Amino acid sequence: MPTPSVQVGSCAEPGRDGVMSAKPKVDRADRDLNGDGRNESIVVDRALCTAEGNCYWNVFVGPRASDECARYAGTFKAAALEPLATKGEDNMTDVRGYWNLHGGRLSLETYRFVRGGYLLVEAVQCRRAGDDRLECMETQ
Repeated sequence: MPTPSVQVGSCAEPGRDGVMSAKPKVDRADRDLNGDGRNESIVVDRALCTAEGNCYWNVFVGPRASDECARYAGTFKAAALEPLATKGEDNMTDVRGYWNLHGGRLSLETYRFVRGGYLLVEAVQCRRAGDDRLECMETQ
């Protein structure tokens, strides 16, 4: 993954900070990840997406008070994102990213919010079967 412009937990500006190119093509997929009724900012630079549709989705936690700043909470690597039923710290939803590989294979990457940011906690290699099911390697 390219190096983010700021560290996890730092004050940051969605659309400028995180994993971004010099001339970003910004798109947003904001979601309420902690159930407080306010969306967290999820920003992607489409200029950095691969031919397979994989992108780097930067997550920002909004300010809790009027005098605070938005904080960079990490980057999801994925062509598609799926919120999971499980939660990390601060009631933040776990997120699964689908990273396309070659030959019908993909990597399922699960992220959990810990100590102020999202961490990759599991990655499983899968391949798409003829009936469109995913056949994944077993985890230990």
